[in-house]
Amino acid sequence: MVRRIPSLNALRAFEAAGRHGRMTLAADELNVTHSAVSRQVQHLESLLGVPLFEGPKNRLRLTEAGVTLLAGLGMAFDQIDASVRAVADTDEGPLDVSCPGTFTMRWLIPRLYRFQSDYPKIDVRLSASSGPVDFGRDGFDVAIRVGDPPWPDRADVISLFPEQIGPVLAAGLSDGRTGDIDGLPELHTRTRPHAWSDWLSRSGKQFVAGSRVDYEHFYFMLEAARAGLGVCAAPWPYVVDDITSGRLVAPFGFIDSGHHYVALRRDRRNRKASLFCDWLHAEAEHFQTANPVPPAQDHR
Repeated sequence: MVRRIPSLNALRAFEAAGRHGRMTLAADELNVTHSAVSRQVQHLESLLGVPLFEGPKNRLRLTEAGVTLLAGLGMAFDQIDASVRAVADTDEGPLDVSCPGTFTMRWLIPRLYRFQSDYPKIDVRLSASSGPVDFGRDGFDVAIRVGDPPWPDRADVISLFPEQIGPVLAAGLSDGRTGDIDGLPELHTRTRPHAWSDWLSRSGKQFVAGSRVDYEHFYFMLEAARAGLGVCAAPWPYVVDDITSGRLVAPFGFIDSGHHYVALRRDRRNRKASLFCDWLHAEAEHFQTANPVPPAQDHR
């Protein structure tokens, strides 16, 4: 099928004029003169055989045909823009990153200002997800996940750091006890339901659990622990600042959970994703050096 498409310049001139409602503003956006926009719009009207604007020059209104054409052109230009960005290999524009919500709040966002300072033209757009990654279906460029291989197809895997986990509780709740968490409410999260059982099996510790309390999100559970509502099993990267400041204590230290944090990048690389993943890897190395994990302790 042969597409009968008018001049792209004429379509751009009309779309800008219709969106702004004034040809002078359209001319400013397109960096041309007012008369050039006017000529392009008149050429398009002549070609289509219908008026697209009506009313006096200083108060132009779209006709019914103009409204219909503007709606279609807006979507078409958005699609063209998205398609160009999808294949453009530049170090500017949006970069879509998917990562677990609590990791985003507790680890990534407090460090992201350094990346934005180095690359101010890259617009990092974060979305919260811990689900399986499918780059053939999903629209993001990079995904941060914690888990185990095998990782998804069509992905480059950038290792960040292994995960260590341990029980943590509010400093006031520990009441000077050394590793004694018997009877304290045991906090759980639906997004990581096996955290406690995994820690118990790996640590070999035993204690008498108090009442069980479930939270929908990991972040809620951590806030509950900080508020003195019980003890939870938490990953080191999520609580490092609270441990350092003394808001939380970790009576048994931390042990390897068997999981690993990785950044997954589309195998069709682009410059923005490569820059971001290189920065992530460097930040992860610095984090491990600057924040040595408290070792597991034996309180018998």
